[in-house]
Amino acid sequence: MILENMILDNVKKMPPSGIRKYFDMINEMEDVISLGVGEPDFVTPWNVREAGIYSIEEGHTHYSSNAGFVELRNEISKYLYRRFDLSYNPLNEILVTVGGSEGIDLALRALVGPGDEVIIPEPSFVAYKGCTAFTGATAKVLNLKAEDEFKLMPEDLEEAITPKTKVVIIPFPNNPTGAIMNRDELAAIVEVLKDKDIIVISDEIYAELCYGDKHVSIASFPEMKEKTLVINGFSKSYAMTGWRLGYVCGHQILIDAMKKIHQYGIMCSPTTAQYAAIEALKNGDDSVIEMTKEYNRRRRVLVEGFRKIGLECFEPLGAFYVFPSIKSTGITSDEFCEQLLISEKVLTVPGNAFGECGEGFIRACYASSMDNIIEALKRIERFVNGLRK
Repeated sequence: MILENMILDNVKKMPPSGIRKYFDMINEMEDVISLGVGEPDFVTPWNVREAGIYSIEEGHTHYSSNAGFVELRNEISKYLYRRFDLSYNPLNEILVTVGGSEGIDLALRALVGPGDEVIIPEPSFVAYKGCTAFTGATAKVLNLKAEDEFKLMPEDLEEAITPKTKVVIIPFPNNPTGAIMNRDELAAIVEVLKDKDIIVISDEIYAELCYGDKHVSIASFPEMKEKTLVINGFSKSYAMTGWRLGYVCGHQILIDAMKKIHQYGIMCSPTTAQYAAIEALKNGDDSVIEMTKEYNRRRRVLVEGFRKIGLECFEPLGAFYVFPSIKSTGITSDEFCEQLLISEKVLTVPGNAFGECGEGFIRACYASSMDNIIEALKRIERFVNGLRK
């Protein structure tokens, strides 16, 4: 038996994530400053950890319902209304998932298949294209532009839509660019989509990490509520990446379809993490505010640092990434990141890992200490000056 012949073509044709190569390299190196991993450097707040520990001590180690504990869904519902003016019924419009990533996968598997198209603005999170490919649907890439601050332009979206379009992904605040969409900008997108039979998957995992205007969800527009699935979770805002807990909110018909896949494939999300998340939503607002303030401080230092080096960098107002252009150095994104890592031991990620239009850019994550950021900037400046000689 030739095992390779047993693998589905859509799996074989999907290349591994372009990010992993660099993480594998640093496993063999010492004293690397990482601006690469999209993960908070903060530890999960103690009261949240304690709630998880206490749940184990109390013997709460059994399954929850498929959709997650009702108490957690109630708290998610209250949180979304309190923070983003979103109203969802906790009994039938919220599904707790294994991270936001499972929510994306469930949504796509429930909605699309061969012959369907999914519009994916890029640069963006690498999972969108992969999860689309695994359904057999076609990923239709819409290139975002630096001159538009990597925002989604309504005229570009209108042009990308075809009779095969079934889903549009709205990935803001954006990984890797840090771009956001404000209410007026989203309103223009709503005008394009409101009368079309298209579902929006709105990935709002970085919703709390906004440094200008407060985050606005496209689901807060009445015309879009029924046709939008909101993806969110606890990894970024509450520094709970390892707990693997997210959620999807949407119309009951959509949630029921996703829950069916979830119950066969997953059963339920980890219960220890669910107890911790209840505490996070009840008593975690202050921790989120403090972490966001610190990210904002680091953001300003990193953006200004790249500009002083002479690398053009628009101001990102969301998430915890900057996306400077390295086109002036005359080398590719992959060459820049690999040579920087080898010569100066600073890890960044090539922009083309997030889509071909990311070529000529790198992603640098400021979920790292201020000392590391300042030292990394010194090393990057030395590296760039060496390229210019």
